[in-house]
Amino acid sequence: MDIMIVLIPIAVLMGLVGLFAFFWSLRSGQYDDLEGAKHRILIDEDEG
Repeated sequence: MDIMIVLIPIAVLMGLVGLFAFFWSLRSGQYDDLEGAKHRILIDEDEG
Protein backbone atom coordinates (compact mmCIF):
# COMPACT_ATOMS: atom_id res chain seq x y z
CA MET A 1 0.00 0.00 0.00
CA ASP A 2 2.97 2.31 0.29
CA ILE A 3 3.25 2.43 -3.49
CA MET A 4 -0.18 4.12 -3.65
CA ILE A 5 1.36 7.18 -1.99
CA VAL A 6 3.57 7.53 -5.08
CA LEU A 7 1.20 6.32 -7.81
CA ILE A 8 -1.79 8.55 -7.01
CA PRO A 9 0.12 11.88 -7.27
CA ILE A 10 1.83 10.67 -10.45
CA ALA A 11 -1.56 9.75 -11.98
CA VAL A 12 -3.04 13.13 -11.01
CA LEU A 13 -0.01 14.94 -12.42
CA MET A 14 -0.22 13.02 -15.70
CA GLY A 15 -3.93 13.80 -15.94
CA LEU A 16 -3.26 17.51 -15.41
CA VAL A 17 -0.51 17.48 -18.04
CA GLY A 18 -2.88 15.83 -20.52
CA LEU A 19 -5.61 18.35 -19.73
CA PHE A 20 -3.16 21.22 -20.13
CA ALA A 21 -2.00 19.83 -23.50
CA PHE A 22 -5.60 19.50 -24.68
CA PHE A 23 -6.48 23.08 -23.73
CA TRP A 24 -3.24 24.34 -25.30
CA SER A 25 -4.08 22.61 -28.58
CA LEU A 26 -7.61 23.97 -28.41
CA ARG A 27 -6.32 27.52 -27.90
CA SER A 28 -3.70 27.25 -30.65
CA GLY A 29 -6.35 26.38 -33.25
CA GLN A 30 -5.66 22.71 -33.87
CA TYR A 31 -9.37 21.94 -34.22
CA ASP A 32 -10.46 24.98 -36.23
CA ASP A 33 -10.46 23.43 -39.71
CA LEU A 34 -11.47 19.79 -39.48
CA GLU A 35 -12.72 19.60 -43.08
CA GLY A 36 -9.70 21.24 -44.72
CA ALA A 37 -7.20 18.48 -44.03
CA LYS A 38 -9.11 15.83 -45.96
CA HIS A 39 -9.54 18.16 -48.94
CA ARG A 40 -5.98 19.47 -48.85
CA ILE A 41 -4.55 16.00 -49.52
CA LEU A 42 -6.39 15.87 -52.86
CA ILE A 43 -4.96 19.16 -54.17
CA ASP A 44 -2.07 18.61 -56.57
CA GLU A 45 0.48 21.36 -56.12
CA ASP A 46 3.40 21.01 -58.52
CA GLU A 47 6.28 23.01 -57.12
CA GLY A 48 8.55 23.28 -59.93
